Amino acid sequence: MADGAKEKLVNFLDRKAFEPVLSADPDSYPQDKHNALKDVQDATRAERERFHDYDSAKEVYQMYEDDLTSEPAQEINRKLRDLDLPTLKDVRGEFEELAQEMGVRS
Repeated sequence: MADGAKEKLVNFLDRKAFEPVLSADPDSYPQDKHNALKDVQDATRAERERFHDYDSAKEVYQMYEDDLTSEPAQEINRKLRDLDLPTLKDVRGEFEELAQEMGVRS
């Protein structure tokens, strides 16, 4: 269960939260938002790598929950919202439902 569940959770986050941010085109934003976009893309890239490196689905789930309330995440979330890009909070319901289906969350 653990390996498949971890992969499903990480793939979900990739599709719904990380890839939309990483693939955002700077040319579709005004010049004054380019630095903010670069900041959130850098932070998202690092966060994505962290999630891929976790050992288990339970660890992915726990770290996801921790990231929802961390101070650094709050700052990134503000920038993501300003850029009209998805945040981890935006996909929370679907993520928790998937985690429950995978037996990671009861």
